[in-house]
Parts: sequence; C-alpha cells; structure tokens
Amino acid sequence: MKYIDEYRDEKVAHGLLGNLQRIATRGWVLMEVCGGQTHTLMRYGIDELLPNSMQMVHGPGCPVCVTPLEIIDKAVALAERPEVILVSYGDMLRVPGSTTDLLHVKARGGDVRMVYSPLESLKIARENPTREVVFFGIGFETTAPANAAAVWQAQRMGLKNFALLASHVLVPPAVRMLLSSPVNRVQGLIAPGHVCAIVGTRDYEALATEFHIPIVVGGFEPVDLLEAILMLTAQLEEGRAEMEIQYTRSVSAPGNVRAQRIVAEVFEVCDQKWRGLGPIAKSGLRMQEAFRAFDAEAKYDLHDIAVDEPTECISAEILQGLKRPTDCPAFAGRCTPESPLGAPMVSAEGACAAYYHYRRHEAVSLVSIGGN
Repeated sequence: MKYIDEYRDEKVAHGLLGNLQRIATRGWVLMEVCGGQTHTLMRYGIDELLPNSMQMVHGPGCPVCVTPLEIIDKAVALAERPEVILVSYGDMLRVPGSTTDLLHVKARGGDVRMVYSPLESLKIARENPTREVVFFGIGFETTAPANAAAVWQAQRMGLKNFALLASHVLVPPAVRMLLSSPVNRVQGLIAPGHVCAIVGTRDYEALATEFHIPIVVGGFEPVDLLEAILMLTAQLEEGRAEMEIQYTRSVSAPGNVRAQRIVAEVFEVCDQKWRGLGPIAKSGLRMQEAFRAFDAEAKYDLHDIAVDEPTECISAEILQGLKRPTDCPAFAGRCTPESPLGAPMVSAEGACAAYYHYRRHEAVSLVSIGGN
C-alpha cells in the first residue's frame, strides 16, 4: 500500500541503520513523545538496533495515560446517573478510576456507549431528546478540532441535552517542563507528527532554541522513526540544535489553519493537571464563555471530585522518561492489559502496554535472575 509499504521497507531501514552506525560516536539519549511512536519502536525492535549504547526513552505522549484520575471519576459519576448517556472512545471505557471504570458501570446497567467520532454523540442526542448525552473527549491537539466542531455544531443545532466532558492537553508545555527538570537526560526529541499536522511547528522551533536541543517532527512507521533518529544524531554530532521535519508528507510549518480556527473559537488555554506529572501551566484547553453551556463539569457541578494517584503505580516516572515499564515490580504480574493498575497499561498507545506486548521477556528474565 502506497505510503505504508515504502516506510516499512527492510532495505531502506538497513540503509538508515548503516548511516546511523557510521556517524554516531556517543550514546545519545533521545525521547519520542508520541505513544504511537513508542509502539512502533517496540514492535520492530528499533531501540535494540541502535548503535553505541544510544537510548530511547518514552515521553508523556499517550493522551489516555495522562488523563487525571479525577476526570475518569467524573465520567464514572455521570455514567451512573440514570438520565445520562455517556459516550466515548473505546480506550477510555477501560481506564481505571479510583474505584472502578466505565465498562463496569456499563455492566451494572449504566448507558455507556462507544463511538469513533464525537459527532456521533450529536446523533445520539437528537435521537434521545429526553436524556442527557455527555461525550467524554480527551486528547492532545490532534483530537481538539473534532471535539470543538461537535460543540460548535451542537450550539447551532440548539441541542440543550448535549455536553462535553473534556480533558485536552497541549504537548509543548509538558515538553518544556521535562526539559527544565534537573534530572532531565534527553538530548534530542522526536516531536509528535500528528500533533504538528494540526498546530504546525512554531512551538517546537521555540523549544529547540530555548533548550538548545535538536527536535525532529517524526512519523510513525519504522523508516520514519529511523530517519528521525538519524536526523537527530546528525545534529547532535555536528553541534546543531534545530527543528526539522521528517514527516513532510503530513506536516507543514503552518499546520492546519482551519482546525486551529475552530479550536480557538470554542476553547481557550488554561492550566491543566496531567496524570503522573501534576499541574502544568497553560497546558490545557477549556471552553470559551460563549460555549460554557456545553461544559459538562459546570453543567453537572462536578468540580468537587478530587482523588490521589495509587502509590503502587510508577507511571509518573515512566511518563517522564526516568524509568522503563519493566522497572515496575507490578509489571506483567499484578498489572496487565486485562487487569491494569495504571493508564499506561490500558491504552493501545501506553508505554506499559507496548512493553507488555513486545518486550515482556525482559520482565520474565529479571524474575528468573532474581530467583537464582
């Protein structure tokens, strides 16, 4: 298939690895931000092929993983109301809150439905005028335009029984926090291609300048990531710190201007809490005053829900690239995709789920060694 097969071409991949082997003189530490990129690295074993002890660490690039427990509990509280139809994406139904998840609420009789687009929730609201329909929408800048469009459309349709429970986070402020940390090890960054396809590259150019760190906007296939790693390594070896685009087939410097406009019309920037990272200034989106009637938190008075993170889960260190999933004593034992302790094991983009599916032998080897 065009634009897929060529980015999985084995000969091209080996060529890129050969070039990387030739130019790399140090064990650089690189971070990929996006969870989709993490899964490609794990699935194809790219991180194990890198030369000279180069390391890939995994950033907070899974929107499900960084959604705060409070938001999950608010969704659960809404789903338990008999008058509410709670609508969301499949991943969100399995994310554990402080006591339960949305799938268990559904099993107990709650009206919880899975959709593939927030616009489907408008159809459900039209078909159920006597019920309250809440779409549980989370994500980075990538999903914000579709959620904004749903709210914008609901206002024009006069759908008074529709609301959005939103937890939108913005990537650059989180990256700035990680790079500012005194324990930061990251020397080069693969920026998320899908995010930059929406917002463009301006913020990443500023980060490259501010922290004097090379940043490459990368795609999601093996050749994409190998080329991005090669581009970062070339910059590091040459002493450069620039923002470059590897994912040119989808990303341009300005981004998607129309998507940016709908987001700016419906949402405004606000402070936001990230699961595992805590509050980050100006890293979230909330509804503008003109659309506040569709804000589920305000409409259903959910502001007083607050919970603490479970102490056993080390997702905070994993999301900051300080530890790997296999460093967690619960990994592949008490914590599995079927029975997750934390969000990084639930989501298809979570680092823990990636290690479980593609690198579980590491945990097994550690257990065997410890037993001897």
